[in-house]
Amino acid sequence: MFKRSRYLSGGLLCLCYAFLAGSAVRAADQEELAANTAKMLSDATNYLGVWIWEGQTRDKQTCRLWKTFEIPGGTQVVQAQLHIAADNGFTLFLDGRELGRGSDWRTVSVYDLAWVLPPGQHVLAVEGFNDNDKAGVIVGFHIGLANGKSVNVASDQNWRVAPMDASHWQTRRHAEDNWPAATVVGVLGQEPWWKIPTHFVNLPPLMPLSVHFWERGWFQISLVAACGLAGLSSMFLLMQLVVQSRATRLLRLERARIARDIHDDLGTRLTQLLLIGEEAQSSLPAESETRGQFSEMCENTRNVLGAIDEVVWVVNSQRDTLRDFVIYICKYAESFLRLALVRCRFDIQRELPDLCLDMPFRRNLLLAVKEALGNAVKHSGANEVGVSIRLQGQTLLVVVEDNGRGFDVGQIDGARHGLSNMMSRMTDLGGRFRVQSAPGAGCRLEFEIPFPSSRLNRWRPALPGLLASRAAGP
Repeated sequence: MFKRSRYLSGGLLCLCYAFLAGSAVRAADQEELAANTAKMLSDATNYLGVWIWEGQTRDKQTCRLWKTFEIPGGTQVVQAQLHIAADNGFTLFLDGRELGRGSDWRTVSVYDLAWVLPPGQHVLAVEGFNDNDKAGVIVGFHIGLANGKSVNVASDQNWRVAPMDASHWQTRRHAEDNWPAATVVGVLGQEPWWKIPTHFVNLPPLMPLSVHFWERGWFQISLVAACGLAGLSSMFLLMQLVVQSRATRLLRLERARIARDIHDDLGTRLTQLLLIGEEAQSSLPAESETRGQFSEMCENTRNVLGAIDEVVWVVNSQRDTLRDFVIYICKYAESFLRLALVRCRFDIQRELPDLCLDMPFRRNLLLAVKEALGNAVKHSGANEVGVSIRLQGQTLLVVVEDNGRGFDVGQIDGARHGLSNMMSRMTDLGGRFRVQSAPGAGCRLEFEIPFPSSRLNRWRPALPGLLASRAAGP
């Protein structure tokens, strides 16, 4: 029993010694931690200046404090720590860039700015806010350089107060004359402020802003210049279009006037001449030689009047649509073939676009079709001629074919048949001319002319009286 009690007492003594030793270690650690904390808090006040504000302090007041400093050229910043506290809050700016905010005057905020300080002039700006009672801002900025020197910026009376109506005050390189100097409202450790702050906050290093190429000045200037050039080009093209439209309108009016003058003046005079000739012819005996001459003169005058009507149709700008062209071709073919006692057959597409044909287009195509009809009457010996007009995509296809004796295409006499002229006219229009014929198998002439896509703008039914295939006989 005695021996067992002695062992128990020894164990209790060991536990007491261990507890006392652990308590001593914890106390030492706490003392070391407190000493380190006190040192860090003391270091947080290094390079701090004095408490500054405006000359007058008010509740709910905003104060803008401004200061410039310069990093010497030819060196590099290796360390830059800015310490700041404000009663009651602050917003910190460097060269117009907002770095951060704080709202507890017992806490010092520490900013690492080594990465954002190239050589040159910089602007440090603080916007302080006072909730009530006392107000002030205290700043300390220590910048270590690679050459061993340093630059220190502390809050003092050399700071300036920017008025509330000053624009871009955070980036101003020079203070205005009406910006008053800051007022020192207290020194470090003066009541009611602290001698050593209660807390401090070490903020992560601030990195340079990433500037994309579209945010750079050269790109924006280039973009503005390009937009300006595009705008000027558009205005120039618009003016050209207006001038061209006006010229086109004047040309159409002039064409209409010429067609009207030809029809009313020259046509009327020739009609009078024809009437005089017919009257003189009727007054002469039937066997008179002079009567035959008057008859020939009257016939030639009628031919000239027909040619004038054709010229008037070509020149007249009010008859320049595809619809008018098809109607004119059909009327001409029917009249021409009736006199030659040749049956006429039409195959016209039911719907054709309502587009305008310029004068060279109408003239060349009209003369080519007339030449084809004339060749069919004079050389083919046909008793039926067909005229087909269709639109295939963006190409106008006009076909003139007969059931005559035909010929060997390899033995074409271009001078006789006028095929070379028709081919030349299609070439002028950018189109193609094809001949299909064989002895005893008739002849087929194809005129294929492309249309610009901009012309195919609207569609409407065309030629209600000639839509379906029809036949006209002598």
